Amino acid sequence: MEQITLSQLIEAVHGTLLGNYDKFDTPISQVSTDSRTVQPGELFIPLVGERFDGHTYLDKALSGGAAGCLTAREQTDYRPDKFYVQVADTELALRDLAVWYKNRFSIPFIGVTGSVGKTTAKDMIASVLSVKYKVLKTEGNFNNNIGMPLTLLRLTKEHQACVLEMGMDQFGEIDYLAGAVQPDIGVITNIGDAHIERLGSRENIFKAKCEMLPHIKKDGLLVLNGDDAMLSTLRGKTPVPTVFCGEGEGMDYCAKLTGGDGISHIVCQLTTPKMNREVKIPALGEHMIYPTLIAAAVGEHLGLTPDEIEDGLTQFVPTRMRMNVLRRADQITILDDTYNANPQSMRAAISVLAGGPRSWKAAVLGDMLELGPFAPALHTGVGEFLGAVGVNCVIAVGEMARYIADGAERSGVPEVYYCQDKFEAKKVLEQVVRPDSAFLFKASRGMKLEELTEYLMKLTREEK
Repeated sequence: MEQITLSQLIEAVHGTLLGNYDKFDTPISQVSTDSRTVQPGELFIPLVGERFDGHTYLDKALSGGAAGCLTAREQTDYRPDKFYVQVADTELALRDLAVWYKNRFSIPFIGVTGSVGKTTAKDMIASVLSVKYKVLKTEGNFNNNIGMPLTLLRLTKEHQACVLEMGMDQFGEIDYLAGAVQPDIGVITNIGDAHIERLGSRENIFKAKCEMLPHIKKDGLLVLNGDDAMLSTLRGKTPVPTVFCGEGEGMDYCAKLTGGDGISHIVCQLTTPKMNREVKIPALGEHMIYPTLIAAAVGEHLGLTPDEIEDGLTQFVPTRMRMNVLRRADQITILDDTYNANPQSMRAAISVLAGGPRSWKAAVLGDMLELGPFAPALHTGVGEFLGAVGVNCVIAVGEMARYIADGAERSGVPEVYYCQDKFEAKKVLEQVVRPDSAFLFKASRGMKLEELTEYLMKLTREEK
């Protein structure tokens, strides 16, 4: 964060200075919402949630070195060496500060949303743009109404582009986030079943994702997955210039899978308005053509050459627990895709497992959350898909994963194990691990299935 002053802070958040503090030129070097990690000179913003109130920790944050704080509560007394800026709502004030701060930077902002693959698309775009520009991107799960403003506040004068992931699980959230960013380029990766519990239907998920559209700058660009049945209906109906990506006919950006080794990379023929070449992508699965095309579209729009785009694509590194390939001794491959899951990403990951070179393939799958009344049928469908693609073994972990096991048994998977918890699953892993095998681990974030990935790592030896 570039340093700002107390006076600028008050202006940005429309706040009121409390107490007798009058040093309006006090510098603010960073923003924190966690009293445990606050550093000297930082601004502390106490957030309020259903089960917590950050105002409880004001004194701790100030004693820890914070220069001052925002507050939605009047205090009984005020430290003379610290500032207190009163606002109506600290979360809204965080957004206001981020918007004010973001507007100091004349750089392109790219907003990325979608049901599946938005993190991968964000990382791929950042990888491409980093060949030419200094890029700030969303890290980890900082894609919500708290994380995104904090990401914007990490901007410095060195940054030349910013790629922001935007998550949601209900109406209004994309509107809130995109309204703050006003992106120069908007991206929607696809429309799936993620968060259908709250939104009720794919049609509503589509509407919620499209809340981004009116906030894209008029001279900007919208990049869409043209193979997605719902997004394809936007052709000719968007408020800004739009390009479509996919395998189908009539795409502005088109890719065809032409090869790969099933272990470390795919190869695809990439055709765009400015390039037509075969490109090696260090990732697995045919679905990876979509983030590849999206990144190429963003790169071309921002002036990168075909060689620069290819360089960026080949340097792509996925976020941890996003289809990370871990090679072990005895030709054992572990596919760690445990960061999150929904029915569409489950099928994509299972396809990667099934298409790999190992002779024996096992899927260790946990519950997919936030599917509401659709959960039993959607979990069963995943189980049936396992049999259809020829997976040898399924280890289903969790309450709803019982339906995965049921579907897998009915579809003819030879070995099916249902485990109520990870403790039981560890015992099964001990029994089934063998040479020349591949294991996929995947579930929703709340299942923390990476514990099983780590356990299998202990059961196997490092590749020499």
